[in-house]
Formats: sequence, C-alpha cells, structure tokens
Amino acid sequence: MAAIEDIEAFIVEEFEWFHRHPELSYEEVETTKRIRASLERAGIRILDLPLKTGLVAEVGQGEPLVALRTDIDALPIEEQTDLPYRSEHRGRMHACGHDFHISSVLGAALLLKQHEQELTGRVRIFFQPAEEAPGGAKVLIEAGALKDVAAIFGLHASPLMEVGTVGISEGAVMAAVDRFVFRFHGTGTHAAHPESGVDPIVLAAAFIQSVQTVVARNLNPFSAGVVSVTHIAAGNTWNVIPEEALVEGTTRSMNAEERAQIRARVCTLAEQLAAAYGAAVETDWYEGPPATCNDGFWASYAEEKAKERGLNVVPAPKSLGGEDFAFYQEKVPGMFVLVGTGLSAAIHNPTFRVDPHALAPTACYLAELVRGALGKVKER
Repeated sequence: MAAIEDIEAFIVEEFEWFHRHPELSYEEVETTKRIRASLERAGIRILDLPLKTGLVAEVGQGEPLVALRTDIDALPIEEQTDLPYRSEHRGRMHACGHDFHISSVLGAALLLKQHEQELTGRVRIFFQPAEEAPGGAKVLIEAGALKDVAAIFGLHASPLMEVGTVGISEGAVMAAVDRFVFRFHGTGTHAAHPESGVDPIVLAAAFIQSVQTVVARNLNPFSAGVVSVTHIAAGNTWNVIPEEALVEGTTRSMNAEERAQIRARVCTLAEQLAAAYGAAVETDWYEGPPATCNDGFWASYAEEKAKERGLNVVPAPKSLGGEDFAFYQEKVPGMFVLVGTGLSAAIHNPTFRVDPHALAPTACYLAELVRGALGKVKER
C-alpha cells in the first residue's frame, strides 16, 4: 500500500469517514479496523493487548514513555445537520467530537512516525473505546496500556472556541460524575384510602425537593456542584397508590472532598425522609470518573507549546460534564486540552458540528506536545 504523504488531506478524509460511520461504546469494530489499517500502512507498531475494540500503538524507542489518548465511540443521537458526510447510521452520531479526536491523534501519530529517529523516547497512543459508557479508560488500564507511562495527554473538541484557540488550565476542568438510583418502598393501597398505606410518590416528591438544597446549603458558595434528578417512575394506573417509587439522577463535583460530601448528604436525606414517612429506601450509587484535574507542570508546558505553534491560549472553559480521561490522571500526571473547533451547537446536540480546518493545526500541536514532553519528564 502507498505511503501516506499528504497527512493533512488524509486526516480530513478519515474524519469524514469516521463521522459517516459512528459506532456506540464497545461496538467500535469498524472504527478500530479503520484505525488499525492506517497505522499499519504507516508502519506504526500496534501493541498486542487484550482489547475487543480500540487499540494501542507506539512510536519511538526506549525511555521515557509518554502517552497520547483519543476516544473513538459515538452517541445514540439522530444527526440533524446538512453535512455532506453526515451519519449514515440511523440513531447514531459523533455528537461529541470523537471523530475529530481520532483524526487529529491519527495525524499526530503519522507526524511522529515521520520524525521517529528524532524522538528521545516512546510515545504510546491510546485509541480508547467507550468514553461515553463511561469506563473505556478502565479497560485500557486493566489491559496494561498505562504501564511505564510517565505522563499522559488528551484533548476534547470545544464548540465554545474558534479554530486556532486552545483552552488550558491547571487543576480541575471537568467534574467527577456519580449516578444514583433510590427505590422508595411504601405500602400500596387504594387511592381513596391513602391512610391505609404509605405513599412512596409523596415521599419521592419530598426527596426531589429537598435534594436541591444539597449544593445550595452545604457547599461553599464559590464551589461548583450540581444534583440533578433526571428520571422518576411510580405506579401504573390512576386509582392505586403503588408500592414503590424510583428516583434516578446524577451528582457532579470538582474535588474529592466535595464529592464525598454531596454523596453523604444525598443518601442521608433519602434515608431520613424514608424513615420519617414510615417507608424504606434501597440505594444504588454508581461512581463514575473523578474530576479531570490537570497537572500544573504539564499545563504550563502545554501552554508554552501552544504559543510556539501560534495558537491563541485561553483559560479552559470549565464544565460539570465528566470525562473518563480522569481515570488515567489518578495513576499518572496528565494534561487535558480543550481545542477550539469553531462555534457550534453544544456537544451531545444533534446539530453539533466541527470545523475540519481545526484538524491539521491540532495534529501538529499534539505531535509537538508529546515529542517535547519526552525531554521534559525529568524536570517534573
């Protein structure tokens, strides 16, 4: 197969292919095949890891070792754009920019391969499945992808910034994510005789109202956090008070202490309200990724490299959205850069779009970022 000479044109072509063929978390079979074919064509070695989807590659030799990560999955959203390369899979869309991430990192890998003899160590490249699940980062960690890595870098498309702008900040830039499910167990009865039972719907309503005070009355007013109830279910007819009411939702926070504080307060409210109403509560709490927290040394370095590339650097727009890149940052110091992809509808919106003009400068920046990082590891 012919070598990839025009990297800029190639990654635009690949970006359009990935956008047309979105695959959901843990289903990224064709996406993985496409990435593998490009890497093999360029002569980039692929590590033999026990992964069903996604893959890990390396460029360079010896130590130190730094990593560059992209996510590869799409969302269950019906696309509503007029792009000539719009999704060909109904009900699926790259509405979070992962097609842009893949193509930019693929471009960076090709650039690194061109200059492989100049590298003073190895760059390990993660094409990670299932960020939206979330949890794909854990799959790669368990497979051994993070072994010996001294620092890790990642990116995310931002529709809040123009092409040529990057958002870089030290500390937390995205939130810790938790999911809760409370099942309030009452006593069913006829709707005409509520005194004969315990109404879980009234209890659930009281909980939903009360839980809104958790952030407003327990966290420092300068802190960022939220508790959102997103799903309630109870009963199946008009004249029966049911046995159970389900309340589901999410909490978001920006540091470990406040994360624990929010969880404790939410669970206490559920338990004590249930007791006050003469009911019982069953609690399921699912911990997602922690806050995405950028290392100060690598944030300063990333800013320096961006300015060298002529990019406009602004503070990263903070978000209470979550990102499983944070699982890597629990293990090794890391830096997560927000890349301006042109003003657009928000991510996870069916009209979200990326300006392809952002691909080439992002690929070049990422390649320079990790190449230079090999020489900075000992300074940290």
